[in-house]
Amino acid sequence: MNKREFLRLTSLAGAAVLSAPLSSLATTGFSPKPFLADPKAPFVLPALPYAFDALEPNIDRQTMEIHHDKHHAAYVKNLNDAVNGTTFASLTLEQILRRITYKDNAIRNNGGGHYNHSLFWTLLSPNKTNPSDKLKGLISKAFGSWEQFQQQFNDAAKTQFGSGWAWLIVTPGKKLAVINTPNQDNPLMQNIVKQRGTPILALDVWEHAYYLKYQNKRPDYINAFWNVINWDEVEKRYNAAIV
Repeated sequence: MNKREFLRLTSLAGAAVLSAPLSSLATTGFSPKPFLADPKAPFVLPALPYAFDALEPNIDRQTMEIHHDKHHAAYVKNLNDAVNGTTFASLTLEQILRRITYKDNAIRNNGGGHYNHSLFWTLLSPNKTNPSDKLKGLISKAFGSWEQFQQQFNDAAKTQFGSGWAWLIVTPGKKLAVINTPNQDNPLMQNIVKQRGTPILALDVWEHAYYLKYQNKRPDYINAFWNVINWDEVEKRYNAAIV
């Protein structure tokens, strides 16, 4: 697939949002935890907490702009359409994800897409951050070493067949685990996933997240991801998950 064809397909994927202006979908600010206490439907597209080009050279401006303004916006619009007139319409996004089943495909896909991307944006930072000694120690202890954690996370991201996500989660037993999920599934979907938990780190490995810059080199994109992780946010989410 060349770049022109990829852009054409991306434009088609985002066409669903063109029936309403993006300004009507975006908030003026960005809450660091929109999915822990999110408003009930209709859902809105959160603004990025940084400029589209802020993550360069690791993630390029064009990818970020299309990823946020087209793909994420489409999930928001389609989620609102899917829950309209259903029992899910009065629920928060997190409540929806915990209750959906295999029968709720449209809500599952678009609710997951909205949640996953809302989380993903907060876990990226243009400012170099490092894990605190406390967090690094906890993760190292859970996986044997920091290097073994990175390898396990990288393997989860590399081996997710097709589209999906890699996750670092806090399990219901308050333990750390690395998993991957297909498509827009996530660890909150207790009726869908094999290993459920609270996500504290996430990596989008859909091709639209990296193909313009990295083409078929997913491992290069995964390596670049480590340069833009917001470790302060990861630790904040860890602390909230173990309470």
